[in-house]
Amino acid sequence: MSAATAIGRSLRIYYGDPARAGALDTLYGPFLRPGDLAFDIGAHVGDRTASFRRLGARVVALEPQPACFRALRLIHGRDADVTLVRAAAGDAPGEVRLSVNSANPTVSTASSDFVAAAAGAEGWADQSWDREIVVPCLDLGGLIHAHGLPAFVKIDVEGFEDRVLAGLPTPVAALSFEFTTIARNVAHRCLTRLVTLANYRFALSLGESSRLEHPTWVSAAEMAATLDALPRSANSGDVYATLTPPS
Repeated sequence: MSAATAIGRSLRIYYGDPARAGALDTLYGPFLRPGDLAFDIGAHVGDRTASFRRLGARVVALEPQPACFRALRLIHGRDADVTLVRAAAGDAPGEVRLSVNSANPTVSTASSDFVAAAAGAEGWADQSWDREIVVPCLDLGGLIHAHGLPAFVKIDVEGFEDRVLAGLPTPVAALSFEFTTIARNVAHRCLTRLVTLANYRFALSLGESSRLEHPTWVSAAEMAATLDALPRSANSGDVYATLTPPS
């Protein structure tokens, strides 16, 4: 599959359903007010950036893949309140080696452990990381120094989330990080990192549901147990963390 075909499919999936866009706005609405700053780490084709902008937030969006970045630039490049950065995020500035899934670029990753865990796993057997590229890498501390403290950080980097959070030097009001059931250890490290920063509470969104599973926000230990209890077939989702749970 060509890069253009893969990106076209992503655009249809992530921009083709108005109901999905509304659900995203409802999900992120409690965390962002007009004028707030949001970071979109692993922006892909920018559907979360689009939601943040509909809510009135300014956005710094990071995406290391050239084809995805071209799509981001076409969609958001003329928006003065969106800063696009062609880079990955990690625990320190420099460079990282990105394993690219040309047919499904949304699961490209800087984690070799993630690629190894996916090999033959349920729901992942047809995925292929067919090439590698070296890309710039920034850390959240540097982004905060350059752009300010965000009200919300979305992190979706396929098994590299713990490395991104290792580069967060100070608490932010709210954030989300992706988890997968083939790499639950990464989610555990994310939870551990966050509770060393502040007294966060946590909630879960499964798959692409764009909604929280339960209205009650729980401790890191309770969230870890919830993630461990999920069947392998649950595949993926996002953990939300906040210092002030929405009422």
